[in-house]
Amino acid sequence: MSTVSALPYKVANIELAELGRKEIEIAEIEMPGLMALREKYGKTKPLKGARIAGCLHMTIQTAVLIETLTALGAEVQWSSCNIFSTQDHAAAAIAASGVPVYAWKGMSAEEFDWCIEQTLFFPDGEPLNMILDDGG
Repeated sequence: MSTVSALPYKVANIELAELGRKEIEIAEIEMPGLMALREKYGKTKPLKGARIAGCLHMTIQTAVLIETLTALGAEVQWSSCNIFSTQDHAAAAIAASGVPVYAWKGMSAEEFDWCIEQTLFFPDGEPLNMILDDGG
């Protein structure tokens, strides 16, 4: 298998990041379990060294999960598991935060496969060591 040179991100419109950020802040209030994990373990970074390739629906709620994983020390790259479910403002907010994300609503099957490939290869060439996927 050859390695792929990953772009930092590919989303529909990075200018949607501000809207996405506002909705992430609202969702954090509604997701107390993840926020409690950040509070309890954020300083100790128990996921330091985890290199996670994620492939779940790229929604505002998933954005909260991604930011929790990174707050706990993980390196994360993300793609959507469904060509129709991405919330473009969520993907833009995560991309703007510095997490490589490859997702936009309405991508083709070929683009979908390309996005997944991007998440498998970290920019420094080191391999991932964890996959977070919905099993689809």
